[in-house]
Amino acid sequence: MSDRYYSDLRALRCIIDRGSFVAAARELRVSRSALSATIRRLEGAVGVQLLNRTTRSVSPTPAGERLAARFGLASEEIEAALSEASAMNGEIAGLVRVHAQRLGYELFLRSFLPEFVRRFPRISVEVQIDDAGVDIVSERFDVGIRLGELLDQDVIAFPLQPNVRQIAVVAPAYLKQHGAPLHPRELRDHLCICFRWPGHGALYNWEFCENGAWFSVAVAGPLTFNDQRAALDAAVAGAGIAFWMESEVQTLITTGHLLPLLTEYSATFPGFALYYPPHRQRSAAVKTFIASLRDVGKP
Repeated sequence: MSDRYYSDLRALRCIIDRGSFVAAARELRVSRSALSATIRRLEGAVGVQLLNRTTRSVSPTPAGERLAARFGLASEEIEAALSEASAMNGEIAGLVRVHAQRLGYELFLRSFLPEFVRRFPRISVEVQIDDAGVDIVSERFDVGIRLGELLDQDVIAFPLQPNVRQIAVVAPAYLKQHGAPLHPRELRDHLCICFRWPGHGALYNWEFCENGAWFSVAVAGPLTFNDQRAALDAAVAGAGIAFWMESEVQTLITTGHLLPLLTEYSATFPGFALYYPPHRQRSAAVKTFIASLRDVGKP
């Protein structure tokens, strides 16, 4: 494969992944017109249309999708081989792409990453932080950090923390005015501060456990957030009852800003885990990242 074909195929893959010429041109740091010329050249070389273009969208043809997918697998193998070759000289280099839930980043990556890149200056780490459910294989992430209960069954996972639990919390002022629910189902009669997972249409139903059986409660209230820290701020201000990780509300409970509710109905579940696909060829950089973060998560 010539250098030109490799760069052309990389451009095709980037356009398909990003869904537009504009976004791909920005990532590849070329002009949109230059990128269009690249695809026309590639289509001329292979003799088939690779992309369907309209004024508003771009999508791969079946031939373009197959070619980009096969190139993606081949390029991962090439990058892994180059990284391993560098590692034989004692210099581990390469790119590691990480997807992390927001709290997972705060707990395990925020302090870890600066020290990691100091130790391995030739490794670049790209981190996407959000709470959306992501298929790390199709989105081309090398590893992810996610709550254990949300993981797919076909991944390799390593727990980074013991089991956790969520609890309901409320400000003393709200409790004085509205009273306390005695059972989770009574939350339906209270002002609750709701949460919506990114990419989900419905609000998150709060989950509780009674006599060993889990059940959920559809709560409602005047405020809805996609960030739990914002929900806690609203709860401290007396706007309603919030629901979040016990470890994250403990300081507010200790200082008296919030009071716990219904803790007898809050059971534990698997905490955050580092996970990655089982069958992908991993570069030396990715292996080093995984090993280093697993060491952090060990008791």
